[in-house]
Amino acid sequence: MEIFGIAGWSGSGKTTLMVRLVPELTALGLRVSTMKHAHHAFDVDQPGKDSFNHRAAGATEVLITSANRWALMHENRGDPEPSIEELVGHMTPVDLLLIEGFKRSPHPKLEVFRRSTGKPLLALEDPTVVAVACDDAVPEVAVPVLDLNYPAAIARFVVTQCGINPR
Repeated sequence: MEIFGIAGWSGSGKTTLMVRLVPELTALGLRVSTMKHAHHAFDVDQPGKDSFNHRAAGATEVLITSANRWALMHENRGDPEPSIEELVGHMTPVDLLLIEGFKRSPHPKLEVFRRSTGKPLLALEDPTVVAVACDDAVPEVAVPVLDLNYPAAIARFVVTQCGINPR
């Protein structure tokens, strides 16, 4: 399973790009999964639901399933956040795992950059950034700069970078 990241500062457009990239990649015949890092508390469950009550009662893991999908919720219960390697180990193998966030992890990544965020370029300090996607010129980087408005071209770059042969 190939792993490729989409990184950048908050407000740069990482999620928008991810949502535009996945259909481009699946149209190439690839099986794609995604992983997203959240920097804040989040919950995929709702108070009052049975699965929520199971977790509230102290269950470490709750798996909920139906004919359409299943989800496994794991409570860290004070344990440290798992490493990216541990989390990847929970994923079913696919052609490409796109990871949003985890900008400090060592996998190859594309930086989504917008000058309007006022944040510095990650690519200037991080050798794992193999390209920058922006809607403006970025002359200060030595890596390829891709137009953020053309997700099909970015998808082709990712496929080539990962050495994947589309079907």
